[in-house]
Amino acid sequence: MIGIYDYTVILTYLSMISGCTGIIISMSGVGHPYVGALFLMVSGLCDAFDGRVARSKKNRTQLEKNFGVQIDSMSDLIAFGVLPAAIGIAMLRSSPIFTDRPYWVTEQRYEWYPILLAAIGVFYVLAGLIRLAYFNATEDIRNKEAEEKGSQYFTGLPITTASLVFPLILIIHYFVRFDFSIVYFVMMFILAVLFLGGFKIKKPGKAGILAQVAIGAIEFIMIVGILLANFI
Repeated sequence: MIGIYDYTVILTYLSMISGCTGIIISMSGVGHPYVGALFLMVSGLCDAFDGRVARSKKNRTQLEKNFGVQIDSMSDLIAFGVLPAAIGIAMLRSSPIFTDRPYWVTEQRYEWYPILLAAIGVFYVLAGLIRLAYFNATEDIRNKEAEEKGSQYFTGLPITTASLVFPLILIIHYFVRFDFSIVYFVMMFILAVLFLGGFKIKKPGKAGILAQVAIGAIEFIMIVGILLANFI
């Protein structure tokens, strides 16, 4: 059987499974964006630690290292690229905005509105694909630079940022009682551009990762509370 199945790749596999499940649930029925957001955050949690778990194994072969890099990017594309786009479409499908013309769009131009938002979703996934493929292609160069300079950094905004940004938009959407669908897609466009940016962000240490996990945990609890309040 081809592939690698030891503990170093378990979290990456779980992230992909969570992302794929979130896509299916988000697009089922009229759409379930809040449930999809839960799976998005689970993928984010898995991604926060999969690299550390993989590096904990001593004497990893080059095949194991290469395999880990490739599946991490493929998993990220599903969980943080396609899933957020699916959540956005689910927001439209579960909102009156999908069937009723929003007040800021004229009757004549309404037919272009869903097409525009769908195009933003496609652009977002494309930007994520380009980002992940680029960093796969430059893996050796970046590792060499990190060894020479003694520091590591991200170029452009990490795609995993989606696991914190989009759940926050959904939470705000619920509490302000205003249709945030357009805000969601505007933020999706902004993130897509930032994914491809040339600016540099220093990689977070343990404290930074734990802070992100804490924020994600708070968002997770709030969305669970929203779901329980509306379905129980």
